[in-house]
Amino acid sequence: MRSSVPARVGTWFVAFVVGAVYGLAGTIAHAYELGWFPLGLVLGIVGCAALLVAVRMLTLDRWAALATGLGMMTTTLVFSGRGPGGSVVVPETGLGSVWTLALPIIVAIVVGWPDRFGPREEN
Repeated sequence: MRSSVPARVGTWFVAFVVGAVYGLAGTIAHAYELGWFPLGLVLGIVGCAALLVAVRMLTLDRWAALATGLGMMTTTLVFSGRGPGGSVVVPETGLGSVWTLALPIIVAIVVGWPDRFGPREEN
């Protein structure tokens, strides 16, 4: 059974907002290191990937997962530039580059993963 159009659009909006919150948290925390280990980067990537997979599996809708990923990437893009006071949240370091490139790759993998939830065809 397919959802109504307003329900699907509402789901996409909520998914975008939740993705934006996760993307903001990962963008802020990605630079945290515990000794030599980039703990913030690892937790940000794992958290965002887990959210994307959960949205994709729970909604059975790749568009909802795409909306979540677009929210994540939008906040990363917005906060990667120089702010009005001259501050930069994502500096041009190795961790910043990995964070900036990892998000679109994870989104592409989760959104592009083939559906395996429907009934299988018997030959």
